[in-house]
Amino acid sequence: MSSKITVIGAGSWGTALANLLAENGEKVKIYARDKAVVDSINKQQRNHKYFPEHKLDNKLTAFSDLEAGLEGSDVFVISVPTQALASVLKQIENLISSDSLIVSTAKGIEEKSFKTNSQMIKEAGFKNVVVLSGPTHAEEVMEQLPTAIVSASQNKKLAEKIQDLFMSSYFRVYTNPDVKGVELGGALKNVIAVASGICDGLNFGDNTRAALITRGLNEMSRFVNYHGAKDLTLVGLAGMGDLVVTCTSMHSRNRRFGIEIGKGKTLMEAKEEVNQVVEGVKTARAIYNWLNSEEVELEMPITRQVYQVLFEAKDPYQAVEELMLRSKKHEMESVVDNSLWNI
Repeated sequence: MSSKITVIGAGSWGTALANLLAENGEKVKIYARDKAVVDSINKQQRNHKYFPEHKLDNKLTAFSDLEAGLEGSDVFVISVPTQALASVLKQIENLISSDSLIVSTAKGIEEKSFKTNSQMIKEAGFKNVVVLSGPTHAEEVMEQLPTAIVSASQNKKLAEKIQDLFMSSYFRVYTNPDVKGVELGGALKNVIAVASGICDGLNFGDNTRAALITRGLNEMSRFVNYHGAKDLTLVGLAGMGDLVVTCTSMHSRNRRFGIEIGKGKTLMEAKEEVNQVVEGVKTARAIYNWLNSEEVELEMPITRQVYQVLFEAKDPYQAVEELMLRSKKHEMESVVDNSLWNI
């Protein structure tokens, strides 16, 4: 028996997920504020704004009326940027049951509250939340290229239900109970991807990118450990997998944005060039402000330098130089036993 699903948000990722679910035989609605997008999906089977070249499954129906789009569904996939989530939750909290199954797909941290997406959803009164995250470019999902992702929930049955809904011949879904690790890893990797793009914009090479990805993973590990999550999650799809793809691909809006910064463009100029939401920008500011306001003693040099380049007009070359000239230390400082050295 097919599920009745509404995808809230018809951006590139929302569209790709809605189309995948429709291909899987589910009854899928997609909500978009832009009536032109709704019309193009319903009349031409295309999202003219994001995927004009791709014909969408004919079982997919679009709505610009939110209440009509939500009516009759029992699974709701929220695919809007983190900073827009609070507004969406206010709109839907009286329209759907608190027992509904909510799937969160955004990767970020809310700036003012420093909460993850699943935290915000639960605080809005929804009990059943699953996080879907991993190394997944919407463009490649639309091309049906082999992709793997994580369905994260402490409730095994919910995680497995979403696993079953999304699994296909080209879209493999793994379950993971470490919701916090999955979400925090997914948020912070966007900041590291901005840094990777900056290095590319400065015409640095493969050595630089490899070092940045590796040290970025180390920074992510410290961050999730501090918040009580499991660093083992970061060797998986929602950590290393997502970090690698976001730091290396031209599909990555965070990396593309960073490239423009590295070339000398301002924050606003780089945003205009990418012309999509760049989650890493606000995540960098959220983490930087949290580190300072809470007086947290947590070593996050890459995040700090990204913030200073973006918001304090620091020269990118100087930022990289300061990263290279930091005090000497052991690579695995937190885990190496000094007794292992041959002194």
